[in-house]
Amino acid sequence: MILCFLLLFTATTLATESSKGTLKRQPNIIYILSDDLGHADVGFTNGFVETPVLNRLAHQGIQLDQHYVQQVCTPTRGALMSGRYPIHTGLHHEVIYPGQPWGLPLNETIIPQVLKEYDYSTHAVGKWHLGMHKWSYTPVHRGFDNFFGFYLGAQNYDTHINGKGYDLRHDYIDGKGNFVDDVRYDLSGQYSTELYASYVQDLLRGQLREQEEPFFIYLAFQNVHAPHMVPQRYIDQYASHIADKKERTFAAMVSAMDEAIGNITETLDEVGLTDNTVVVFSSDNGGNVNCVGHVTSSNYPFRGGKRALYEGGVRSPSFIWGPGILDPGRSRAMIHVTDWLPTFWHMASLGGTIPPNRPIKTLPLDGVDQWLPISQGLPSNRTEFLINIDPKPVACGHQVPHAGIRWGDWKLIIGAGGPPNGWYPAPEVSGSCSAGGGNMTMKPASYIELYNIVLDPSETKNVSNKYPEIVKMLTEKIDGYKATVVAMGNRKKDPASNPANFNNTWMPWMGEEEEERMEGEYSLDRELWMSGNELTEEDLTGCSLLEWEDDDVNLVEF
Repeated sequence: MILCFLLLFTATTLATESSKGTLKRQPNIIYILSDDLGHADVGFTNGFVETPVLNRLAHQGIQLDQHYVQQVCTPTRGALMSGRYPIHTGLHHEVIYPGQPWGLPLNETIIPQVLKEYDYSTHAVGKWHLGMHKWSYTPVHRGFDNFFGFYLGAQNYDTHINGKGYDLRHDYIDGKGNFVDDVRYDLSGQYSTELYASYVQDLLRGQLREQEEPFFIYLAFQNVHAPHMVPQRYIDQYASHIADKKERTFAAMVSAMDEAIGNITETLDEVGLTDNTVVVFSSDNGGNVNCVGHVTSSNYPFRGGKRALYEGGVRSPSFIWGPGILDPGRSRAMIHVTDWLPTFWHMASLGGTIPPNRPIKTLPLDGVDQWLPISQGLPSNRTEFLINIDPKPVACGHQVPHAGIRWGDWKLIIGAGGPPNGWYPAPEVSGSCSAGGGNMTMKPASYIELYNIVLDPSETKNVSNKYPEIVKMLTEKIDGYKATVVAMGNRKKDPASNPANFNNTWMPWMGEEEEERMEGEYSLDRELWMSGNELTEEDLTGCSLLEWEDDDVNLVEF
């Protein structure tokens, strides 16, 4: 059912806003999303990597201590854009791998489409990973005015190749109203992080400085997803104090992103846009500490990492910065990634005082407006959120159906919270891929874990036996969510997607009226998993190994 979701705020509600955080005009909004960044991979969370820019922005802004995302990439990006849980969009299992014909459903109204109704210009930069088998799934066909980046989930940072296909493009609508997909072969050999920052800087110095309308920029960096690579000048700054080459490279990748963000904020100052711009920073999931031969990321003191329902997999290092709008501080408000669509809606409409150009129709939102809790230090507008429900095993992750929910101070996990299950200190402290311990332990689907996240944020004490009434209540809540789960969108790889059919370039390969092919039950083979994550056999040497039998995913120790 389509829900007409118009933000209407009463005069009483508006009167409660103090001068702190009050929006006097529509703000420019920049959402910066890092990829696979761990909680302890940045300086402002006391991490081991030098991030002077992020530290400054976090301390000048509002640090979001309880900001939650999904456990892996595509689900987070879909939840961010749609304001809806992955179980309601079909994105709750795994990610979109190269050549698979599925994506964020087209009946979802996403952030740029909402903001366009308030006269925002909208710009997407970097990683998309929400579907590209048809043109209609790509950014410019979903509300963005232009897009500079790549459609898939991973690629070489310099060659911009995934597998045997090139994937770096500039998409836009030309002066005659025609869609243009300009594949930028000429940029092969240039580091993607620097390219994305330069593109945003050019936007700010050109169109965005000159226009009267506000703007929204979605900047999804590739850093620090595999493959781990970065120009040597960033590595050199760690030569004296990080001995291991892989750890130096990883730290340097974080520093490259930090510098890129600094270049963008300097340009905001240069063109006089800082005072009316809000920047949100987040990661898409926890740091990758499993199925890697040498752990270089850390989510410590949180447990687990990417693919896990533990805090290390879903609690993101985050802040919101807007020196002309927000006072510095910290927010303990419970915030979920789905909350940004309704929060940006509030900001664009100035709390409902500006009507949209046309009525905005969305499916029922799971996100809630968090502007007042963030800007005025008020309690969160939510008391719970669903972490995820996934009925199938995933590569390098849970091997039984699992589900998780956060309610108040409590967190319940049914099935396997991981792997990864352990605790992984910063590499310079641990120096070992096995530092976390317990990584390979598998749990049955009936296994119950209950944690008081406020008292035990590291999830060290399972108190499910002590509080059976809370377990019962939260289990019933999960059962309620299970009743709303839609079918998984996952599809097998389509041979017609082969980049060799398109000048060795990744291109949409299906017609708009063509049905997505689904022959037999969905499965994932080792080769596709490796290429989709841009991993090599060397990357997997050390801690864990993937074994594939009859298209079933199994994680085994050796």
